[in-house]
Amino acid sequence: MRAASPVEPEPCDCPECSGEEFDPQQLVDQLVAGGADLLTSDDPLEAELFGAVFVAAGELGGEEFANAFANGMVPALAQQATPESLAALLALAAIDGGRAAADAARRLAKAAVPAPAWASELREPLQVGPCLRFVDAEGKASMLLCTFERAGRSHGFVIEVDHTDCDAADRLMLIPGEARDEVVDSIVGQARSAGVRINEETLDPAEFRWQVERALDARALHDEQDGGPDLDEEFDEEAGPGYPVLAALLRARLRALPEPSRPQAPHGDGTGDGPPGLATLEMLTQLAMQAQQIKAGGRLRRGGVSKLPAKRKKSGPAAPIYQIKVSLRGAKPPIWRRLELPADTGLTDLHDIIQVAFDWNDSHLHAFETAYGTFGVSDPELGHRAEASVTLEQVAPGVGDKLQYTYDFGDDWTHEILVEKVLDRGPGPYPRCTGGRRAAPPEDCGGIWGYAELVETLADPTHPDHKERLEWLGLDSPTDFDPTHFNPAEITQALTGQP
Repeated sequence: MRAASPVEPEPCDCPECSGEEFDPQQLVDQLVAGGADLLTSDDPLEAELFGAVFVAAGELGGEEFANAFANGMVPALAQQATPESLAALLALAAIDGGRAAADAARRLAKAAVPAPAWASELREPLQVGPCLRFVDAEGKASMLLCTFERAGRSHGFVIEVDHTDCDAADRLMLIPGEARDEVVDSIVGQARSAGVRINEETLDPAEFRWQVERALDARALHDEQDGGPDLDEEFDEEAGPGYPVLAALLRARLRALPEPSRPQAPHGDGTGDGPPGLATLEMLTQLAMQAQQIKAGGRLRRGGVSKLPAKRKKSGPAAPIYQIKVSLRGAKPPIWRRLELPADTGLTDLHDIIQVAFDWNDSHLHAFETAYGTFGVSDPELGHRAEASVTLEQVAPGVGDKLQYTYDFGDDWTHEILVEKVLDRGPGPYPRCTGGRRAAPPEDCGGIWGYAELVETLADPTHPDHKERLEWLGLDSPTDFDPTHFNPAEITQALTGQP
């Protein structure tokens, strides 16, 4: 028999352990406060993301939460009969499959309670765009992609499916509709760069719904058997919606698609250990508070990202010099640059430095993947935080630290950045290039694999595409193309403007 612990554990104050009843009024107050924020928005997607937080959390509470929602929270919201309560009811009704919130919202509208600006747009029909499926040749994973348009606004979803894990959804992404082609190019480009052969299929909307519901149901069953998703990790206000929120929003979107003709996949039939019970309901107030902070694009993020260290004070000592090695991933023979630059160089400036060092044209998007999140041009829907105020030493504090820089999300030129040394500041000039190897590939040549084909084509005068590729590069002779060329002095001069 295990000996009793000499330390008395602190009592848990959750409803199940404390014996206290769950008070729906706590959520009602948070919903009204969130409704007040939604009155200032003109985008219905913001309201839907707000509602998705509560629907996602309510699914953890099972039948008890459903009863509290329909018989407690909704009547309490309707009784207030204010623009704030109507905004909250409309946001919930947009995501919830039941009728309670929708009926209450209609009653308030008939009573002439002012509706938010986005209410009429929310009533417009959804138009579905092309539904695509990308499957690797071995059938181990696939990606589903579809866009939706309503009243001139469009957005889409990308669903990663792991077929080795009962066909469960692994990750969901919300993307701007106008970024669809770029995302498709990125999927194809990444697969090509990794040497993975993928097949692209166009699905009819009903089949797309079946595929997505199978993936969501399998993931839901797995989460349920594991005690539910880790809400502390899945919900955060800083970098985009987490999986539970996007899953709730996506399920609402699927209701606009035709019903599948074939039966539901058997694995996701709802069997398992049942909902976590009343103990999960104490988390709902936390989620409600976080829901207030959702703005357009949904500022919620996954966990696993460390807090960004504080920036160096301008009044303090000057930053040391970092020696970094920037290597182009997948390049054989290797293509890399060794650079020296102040440790407090901003990521925006680092982007410019890499562009010069690799002779890129800065004509595509880019992003820095770090232990502290993804930085680039701010885009909440892609989870990209603004890079302008972030420095290199914040995301790579010391020797051995790494980050990743990706340029052109179609060709996916991925650069590994390693902090090799921290040096005393010398006379300069900085930034400067002190070493490296080989010329960088030209823009838009198809990524690493496309570049390898380009080098092979230009080296073979008998190749059928030889002349065409020379003309594309604007070269008169293949001798003008030298993939081995590298001169650090030329790069330093370009970086500093000094002879």
